[in-house]
Amino acid sequence: MAKKTLVIGASTDPSRYSYLAANRLVSHKHEIELLGVKEGVVAGKEINTEKEKFEDIDTVTLYVNPQRQSEYFDYVADLKPRRVIFNPGTENPTFEDFLTEKGIEPIEACTLVMLATGQY
Repeated sequence: MAKKTLVIGASTDPSRYSYLAANRLVSHKHEIELLGVKEGVVAGKEINTEKEKFEDIDTVTLYVNPQRQSEYFDYVADLKPRRVIFNPGTENPTFEDFLTEKGIEPIEACTLVMLATGQY
């Protein structure tokens, strides 16, 4: 079943994991939305530079280091995703506890590995 996913920390740089994840999500038939610092296009989608109120987000996958995540706490909670994936290097117990209190499942995992192993 396709899961609409918001990639936070999206980048047009092909060497970035967020770039690889966006493309891999699309190749696995998942609808994506992208949020990043710089405008551009990845996997046929525009990168939004403003925190849009996206609808029907099932999963948020994070590619932003913990020091920059505080600005996303309320934004992500307001989207009401089912889960948030904390990719390697983004783990943040404070954010994870905040999400758990809001009824959102935090997962410390790698989106790319989850897709490759059918666990997404």
